[in-house]
Amino acid sequence: MVMLGGASGTLARYLIGAAITARAGGRFPLGTVFINISGSFLVGFLMTILTQRWTNPNWRLLLVVGFLGGYTTFSAFEWENLVLLRDGARMAALLNGVGSVVVGLLAVWLGAALAAKK
Repeated sequence: MVMLGGASGTLARYLIGAAITARAGGRFPLGTVFINISGSFLVGFLMTILTQRWTNPNWRLLLVVGFLGGYTTFSAFEWENLVLLRDGARMAALLNGVGSVVVGLLAVWLGAALAAKK
């Protein structure tokens, strides 16, 4: 289940990130920001559902450990911030770092809140 979800999540990350980067262009890593925020939303949403409604552990292994483990991009996020800093783009690195963490936290909360509604 983990391998199946991980392969799917990795492919989704690549396709979505590449599509956003191709459209947006520029130095700011918008694709990674989107992946991190949507992954945060999905982990909040899915973990709430999977711990409160669908208690079969295989769903958590497939969707959270596998898919979201392959989908989210924290290591890419850190590398892109380092590149921004090395290139002298301090404000972009700050916006990316703080914005991803703060908006990601709001996204995980929103996902959990939406999933908790019955």
